Amino acid sequence: MEIRPDCVPCLMKRVLFQAKLLDNGCEYDAIKAAMKTYSDLFGPGRNSAAVATEVHKSAYKAMGSKDPYLDLKVEADKVAGEYTDIVTDYVSKSKDRFAAAVKVAVIGNIMDFGSGIAIDSPDQFRGKFKKLMAQGIGSDDTKQFKQAVMNTNTVIYIFDNCGESQLDKILIKEIQSLGKRVVGVVRGEPILNDVTTDDAKRIGLDKIVDRLVTTNQFAIGFDLRKIGEDFKEELSKAGLIVAKGMANYEALSDQITGKPIVYILRTKCVPVAESLGVPTEINVVRFVPYE
Repeated sequence: MEIRPDCVPCLMKRVLFQAKLLDNGCEYDAIKAAMKTYSDLFGPGRNSAAVATEVHKSAYKAMGSKDPYLDLKVEADKVAGEYTDIVTDYVSKSKDRFAAAVKVAVIGNIMDFGSGIAIDSPDQFRGKFKKLMAQGIGSDDTKQFKQAVMNTNTVIYIFDNCGESQLDKILIKEIQSLGKRVVGVVRGEPILNDVTTDDAKRIGLDKIVDRLVTTNQFAIGFDLRKIGEDFKEELSKAGLIVAKGMANYEALSDQITGKPIVYILRTKCVPVAESLGVPTEINVVRFVPYE
């Protein structure tokens, strides 16, 4: 997805938010470094995720922290974990278990901290859970998604945020119940509150997927040219990619994967919503066939 002027305040808010998490007075240095990188890279035709990656790389270096979101990620997993029994029961009692599991997975994408467009603490999820479940999916390609699952043996599942990944477990189990192999993909290094290998192991996610691989990079989403051999191997076998969250959409929508993709996300900003042709503040399941 192409970067837009609307992206500037959003990204700067996130840089400030993560600097404040450290509580060590690094805010000025982080913002200064981020603004310099943004100024150098910002412009028409640039991919929003690629630019954001470099901005965060500069900010993290200035902050002197490899994982400023760690405590927040642990808390997000704890809060989302409180709903595991509730959503499992919801899916088990549904006439269409697959559709119910998709609905559960998509609402988790609200756990996106620090931009001012979602929530800023895991505790706020408690107040939004019922409303999100009642809202359902506003733009829904779940039927195409399920058909694509049925047409393959291996599904690549690209995780997004901690907390959200607790709810992804439900959908992964439903995909596996259809006799499919699910390969989970996490970030190669800590960035924002996205799931890394350590985060996945903390909640047992590595025990649920059939194989866990990483993007092999510090990146918002990921660059296909830089993925490691394990990911390449699994991607060559897969017949479908499931990409959770806006960051994965922003990164992958400008790349040729050679595979059909299902984007599962909440439209938390105008640029992403307009790119998808839908309103903001809705849950989206978008199937993109490979042609």
